[in-house]
Amino acid sequence: MSGNEKVMKEQAAVLEVPRAEKGILRHEPRRYGASEQGCALEYYGPDTAPADILLMASMHGDEVETTVVLGEALRRVPENALKNPVILSVNPDGILRGTRSNARGVDLNRNWPSSNWSANPVYHRDHGGQERDIALSSGASAASEAETRALQQLVLRLQPRAIVTLHAPLACIDAPQASPLARWISRRVQLPLVPDVGYETPGSFGSWAAEQGIDIITWEFPRRSITALIASHAPVLFQLLTGEFDPGED
Repeated sequence: MSGNEKVMKEQAAVLEVPRAEKGILRHEPRRYGASEQGCALEYYGPDTAPADILLMASMHGDEVETTVVLGEALRRVPENALKNPVILSVNPDGILRGTRSNARGVDLNRNWPSSNWSANPVYHRDHGGQERDIALSSGASAASEAETRALQQLVLRLQPRAIVTLHAPLACIDAPQASPLARWISRRVQLPLVPDVGYETPGSFGSWAAEQGIDIITWEFPRRSITALIASHAPVLFQLLTGEFDPGED
């Protein structure tokens, strides 16, 4: 990028809302369904297809830091500057209960109708634990859960080129395709780019999205304080929300 191009880009960059005004989320939600317990499933941003990037958080209800940091980034975006759709919580019932699963004990990230879906129980660690020995269900069948079906319909309708889904706390950017966007995120947040998380994930959202031909990027936050995560991750999320980024940047 030439000096003049860089200056023009900086001049065109979207300004954040003033700090005193970012306490309230001013973007209007769009409802795309309801959870198993009747909570509204909502997203913000444009409703046109094909979308460039769909961002989303808290498929696991005990990873609420992803919603907090993504919400912080969204509240910084002026009302007319939100270019990409965003879901602050895929699993509101889980957030309300503090559980990884939804209200029916199903791990929503193992409930997707991918070719590798399995009816076997799902095991995970607790926070700070070493063994993956806590059992959850993958659902009575693939896409058995209201949250899964609603999100599936939304993705098929919005047809995003890429999906960035936020998780914690594996501290990596899981991107099998290692796309320019994934490499850009990895550089900006200084997390390693990996092809997988090191264990099988049958019926995962990533498996299903990849089968749809979507560039799927799983952004795993590290174990850090909320303050540290906001400082290091919210500015990058802000750029993705506003579209003010160039994956080819050094």
